[in-house]
Amino acid sequence: MNKTILIVDDNKRLRGTIRALLEQEGLTVCGEAADGAEAIEKAKELKPDVVLLDLAMPKLNGAEVAPVIKQTLPKVLLVVFTLHGDEAERLAPALGFDVVLHKSDSLNHLVRRVQAYV
Repeated sequence: MNKTILIVDDNKRLRGTIRALLEQEGLTVCGEAADGAEAIEKAKELKPDVVLLDLAMPKLNGAEVAPVIKQTLPKVLLVVFTLHGDEAERLAPALGFDVVLHKSDSLNHLVRRVQAYV
């Protein structure tokens, strides 16, 4: 069964690009969210297998969202995709981030890494 992915980033254009690349590789994107509050709602509603989560977002940031999503969906794979990679790696154990990817890497690298986990 194909695992589902929720993309959470405040940049609409980036979300669309990531979605297109993931779907081009045969991965299933079940939804998108533009901020942390919407991410929590969508995660509860869609119950994705993977949440691709930006760290710096309006309303609630990724560090605030991650524990809530992990509590709701303990088996979800939380992939943090951020410009703040060093901070995310430091916070990962406490907040439940399973994978930290840097936005400075190529989007193709992101797709390959996500494929490896799903």
